[in-house]
Amino acid sequence: MSGCASLQVHLGMKVYLDKTPVTSMKASLAQGVGIGPGEKVALVALFTQPDGKVLQTEGAGQGKIMWKDLKVAATVAMVNQKGIVSLAKDPRISDGKVPHITITVPSHPDLRADLDIPVRYDEKYTANFSGSPGSSGMNGMDGTDGTPGSMGSMDPNNPSPGGDGGNGSDGSNGQDGSNGGDALPVQVRVAFRAGGHPLLQVGVSAAGHEKFYLVDPQGGSLMVRADGGAGGSGGRGGRGGRGGSGGTGTPNGNSGRDGIRWTQRLRWFVRQGR
Repeated sequence: MSGCASLQVHLGMKVYLDKTPVTSMKASLAQGVGIGPGEKVALVALFTQPDGKVLQTEGAGQGKIMWKDLKVAATVAMVNQKGIVSLAKDPRISDGKVPHITITVPSHPDLRADLDIPVRYDEKYTANFSGSPGSSGMNGMDGTDGTPGSMGSMDPNNPSPGGDGGNGSDGSNGQDGSNGGDALPVQVRVAFRAGGHPLLQVGVSAAGHEKFYLVDPQGGSLMVRADGGAGGSGGRGGRGGRGGSGGTGTPNGNSGRDGIRWTQRLRWFVRQGR
């Protein structure tokens, strides 16, 4: 990584911040104005140079400033070394709180940028409790090739025919896929939370596993899926063996018949779960 950064700096694609004069810095989100539970958003930091030129961070900012030259800290949310902010899926962790991002520059101690990221709940959520898909059937075995025919004689004074090649054996059928799994019984509990910004509190549970959601009724939605799993695909039929070549002689022997390649099982998909 260090060698790659050095090459990028040499080619003018990146700059070392400790060797670049900058007078100010500010931070923003690459897109949107907030973050929802379970989502990720990218940060962009902008640096102004003494001549007024603005440099941006790499990644979403598509700039020359490398994130490794910055120090990023976060509360409520999490941030990685590439400037990507993520929020936990469970809304109870961030409910009533505001994620805060602080960016500092070790090589420029006087620079600091702070950013509050609103938490939004007008997202389209999906709770998936569908059954597991069935496993695919095993492929059929390939047939064996036929044996070559015995060699005859091409001597004009003593001709003899070449022997016929042996037939290739047929490939075997592919096996059926297994049934898809049934979906588990799902319980959905919904409560209305009044206030300046009303929200729906939703709990979705199945087999002792529960997921929680806060949904803004103005633009947000929650889809609960409890479909049966798809049946597994049938196995591929085996390839028929090649017929053996006829032996050389006068006349030449006949080549053997190629074995039949069975196609995929007719029951390509077996029962889908309920």
